[in-house]
Amino acid sequence: MVHTDPDRGYRGALAPGKGETSFSVVVEESDLRITATRDLSGEIAPYLTLLRGELKNYILLHPEFATSLTPLPNDPAAPPLVRTMLEAAMHCQVGPMAAVAGAVAQAVADRFAAHSPDILVENGGDIYMHSTRERLVALLAKPVQGARLALRLSSGDFPAALCGSSATIGHSLSFGRADLVSVKARSGALADAAATTLGNLAQSGSHLPLVLERAQELARFGITGVFAQVDDTVGVWGDMELAVLE
Repeated sequence: MVHTDPDRGYRGALAPGKGETSFSVVVEESDLRITATRDLSGEIAPYLTLLRGELKNYILLHPEFATSLTPLPNDPAAPPLVRTMLEAAMHCQVGPMAAVAGAVAQAVADRFAAHSPDILVENGGDIYMHSTRERLVALLAKPVQGARLALRLSSGDFPAALCGSSATIGHSLSFGRADLVSVKARSGALADAAATTLGNLAQSGSHLPLVLERAQELARFGITGVFAQVDDTVGVWGDMELAVLE
């Protein structure tokens, strides 16, 4: 479910499929909800701790990484997670921390896909998925109304990231007015950073053509689809099969 909710209330509506289990892994500010074929929390927690440690150590030496709202130069000596975030930020012309949730979700999903061919990692509403089966991911633009639309992904779509940005829900920093901008890509960092830059463009429903035009420009970096909603106006571009939820 693509949604940014500090209380994580949306998680109550999620249920694992047959043969799957869901569990949480929380390390400091990182709060992951994971669905997999078995409980991997004991293995994932130390890996998440390692990722966070690398990121915090890098920020200690490069404090601008945590605060910049614009791209920073590539750093070949940085840890892989940091390099991924720097690259995504450069493509999307945002600060590197705009890519952090998607980057962490992918790092965890990729690391443990060998232990569970079906693994869905949700990190503050941003999701990275390895899956052998079709999935429906709810698009929750207006929590009061509940989720009415979902993105349908076939087994051939995976691995895939679906990351969102909102000016009206949660704690994400956005300079736009979108209820939800959700981006689909193979890269979690890229999807997350792109959601931020596209969300910043969505000042009103009339701006959605501009949002989708910019999404098409980002396709050369790996963006494959976008869903955007401002008030009651919706825009969709790319490989996005929508389904109505009953």
